[in-house]
Amino acid sequence: MESLDLALSIATGLALAAAAGFRAFVPLLATGLAIHYGWIEPAAGFDWLGEPAALTALGLATALEVSAYYLPGVDNLLDLVAAPLALAAGVVVAASVMADLPGWLRWLAALVAGGGATAATYSLTSLTRAKSTAATAGLANPVLSTGELVGAGVLAAAALLAPFVALAAVMWLVVAAIRRGRRRGVR
Repeated sequence: MESLDLALSIATGLALAAAAGFRAFVPLLATGLAIHYGWIEPAAGFDWLGEPAALTALGLATALEVSAYYLPGVDNLLDLVAAPLALAAGVVVAASVMADLPGWLRWLAALVAGGGATAATYSLTSLTRAKSTAATAGLANPVLSTGELVGAGVLAAAALLAPFVALAAVMWLVVAAIRRGRRRGVR
């Protein structure tokens, strides 16, 4: 049972980190709510994520981030500067749920695997937005923003409810994007 708990906490952390690549604050808010309502047990030192003050701050940050991506021009600017924020959010959210790992290993896994999962999905969304801006002069970007928001919300919820399914979906998404990129590169 202990190895299953360990695998679940790692899968949850990686899927939440990947969701941070779509929207940095959505998985943090979802995790904070899950901690607050006792749906998940946080890793040592992450109880603060479920506190009302943190939830309020995360709610405001989520609303600002989501709104900003609907402003023409601001969305592309955010893609340029938000990478460090998304990576930090991905690492923190991954570490917050990897409760069954020793502290040093939790942070190593969160930095390497969680940061990698965040970087993968963030790169996909940034490249897609850049291509959309070039092809449609930014007119399709609000549709992409909606898709990214839905992706972040669904992936965060799936990570908390069905971690292995969420992680499989992330892996499928990354593999599909790599294959698509390779096909386009060959042409």
